[in-house]
Amino acid sequence: MGTNLTWHDSVITKQDRAKRKEQKPCVIWFTGLSGAGKSTIANALEHKLFEQGRHCYLLDGDNVRHGLNGDLGFTDADRVENIRRIGEAAKLFVDAGLIAMTAFISPFRVERQMARDLVDDDEFIEVHVATSLDVCEERDPKGLYKKARAGEIPNFTGIDSDYEAPAKPELVLDAGANDVDTCVEQLLDYLKQRQAI
Repeated sequence: MGTNLTWHDSVITKQDRAKRKEQKPCVIWFTGLSGAGKSTIANALEHKLFEQGRHCYLLDGDNVRHGLNGDLGFTDADRVENIRRIGEAAKLFVDAGLIAMTAFISPFRVERQMARDLVDDDEFIEVHVATSLDVCEERDPKGLYKKARAGEIPNFTGIDSDYEAPAKPELVLDAGANDVDTCVEQLLDYLKQRQAI
């Protein structure tokens, strides 16, 4: 970080932006194995929130790697940097008064805590999409597990790189036993209880 930097406060506050949008800004952080259903559920939730007139934005793992994080690979260090950047981007969206959703494997507890620490305590909602490895491998929507098992993809989470499940997520979704609509309804109910919407 540069040394000749000074934070410039905006006249309009996060609270002003949230009030204008009539919602409580937050980060909904989806975590889980590849193929767990994170992006599918997050997309469906974004659609429902948008239909309700909510101001929201989804940061998806693959999509962000096409631009902002296009220079990163999949080593442990690159994964941490990937999540650091996403956490910082999500923080900006929260400051803008938005409901920011992130759909990333984000395999390490410490990196998810790092993202949580960037926003206020009541602005971070960790959602563990707790689909089992067996179900994820059976789904294998991108053919990645097959490649990882064949040794074609090194450092693949759940195969030869660890996934640390959240210890105390705000919400756990079983996307192996429940369909997308059921998961989205659980999320909407939770957001109403939290008075985010």
